[in-house]
Amino acid sequence: MKVAIFSTQAFDREFLDAANASFRHELVYFSERLHDQTAQLAAGFPAVCVFITDQLDGATLTTLSGEGVRLIALRSAGFNNVDLAVAARLGLTVLRVPAYSPYAVAEHAVALMLTLNRKIHRAYNRVREGDFQLDGLMGFDMFGKTAGIVGTGKIGAALAQIMAGFGCNLLGFDTYRNPACLALGLEYVELERLLRDSDIVSLHCPLTPDTHYLINRERIALMKRGSMLINTSGTWASTSTRRRVRCSSRICPRRSFRTTYSRD
Repeated sequence: MKVAIFSTQAFDREFLDAANASFRHELVYFSERLHDQTAQLAAGFPAVCVFITDQLDGATLTTLSGEGVRLIALRSAGFNNVDLAVAARLGLTVLRVPAYSPYAVAEHAVALMLTLNRKIHRAYNRVREGDFQLDGLMGFDMFGKTAGIVGTGKIGAALAQIMAGFGCNLLGFDTYRNPACLALGLEYVELERLLRDSDIVSLHCPLTPDTHYLINRERIALMKRGSMLINTSGTWASTSTRRRVRCSSRICPRRSFRTTYSRD
């Protein structure tokens, strides 16, 4: 099968070529994101492979259908970027990744925490310049701090396990109480209390109508001064709120930015 693969990077090609070795599909890679202005690139392809940054709204799907596309394969578990109702009406089949390593995302979230806490990014730049002073690079012990995990599914549970290993107190917010998290001593609380009591807040909830703009100005105001906000999940705040977060004196004392964004 001839497949148009959008939003590709070098590592995408490496892994997809290796996986395709025994199937011999014709893979054609595009670095461009798929949206209504680039959908014509899929002309003549019965299938497209897309990522979370691609926009498969009604206009894009209509163009894809008109160009002969019949199958859409997502390189992600999330599918909020696809208008499923339009896809069904057009007879397009949509496939997604049912699951992938939750440990990879959880471990990346912890790497971001340690980087921010111990100022590793700043230390790296100083060392490159031959400056080995520790001024402004001091962090805090993770042991005994409170980690709030918003979304305790597979990734959130993996993070809870890691944070328990650091000796952190665990708070969680989710509509479902995960037995694996409860076994670690995690306490489920309302979101407002989690934000008030946590030294570290990590977001691991999917993007749904209920979680869209989950973090806003009012909830940022509840957080401790100097607390850390880690986002490795979907879109959670408007652009204006993100600007306020970046320069908030509450979670960014002395403008030392502690808010970290990362693509899932």
